[in-house]
Amino acid sequence: MSLYDYQKSKEIAKEETSFETLIMTAAWKADISDFRKLRFVFPKIIKEMEETYFSGSSSNQTTGSFKQG
Repeated sequence: MSLYDYQKSKEIAKEETSFETLIMTAAWKADISDFRKLRFVFPKIIKEMEETYFSGSSSNQTTGSFKQG
């Protein structure tokens, strides 16, 4: 972790962002290994995210780097 990462996390923590949003954001940024860890630790949040993303709506799939793993 860099000092920048630490300071940025403090900025983000000040925002009115839900815990679920933070976990989903981490999932969007995660590589396959980290995504699997997130899915293991937060199965409900990741399952809901996957169901929304893979629901067939093309508008859900236009941005981000969400990885199925």
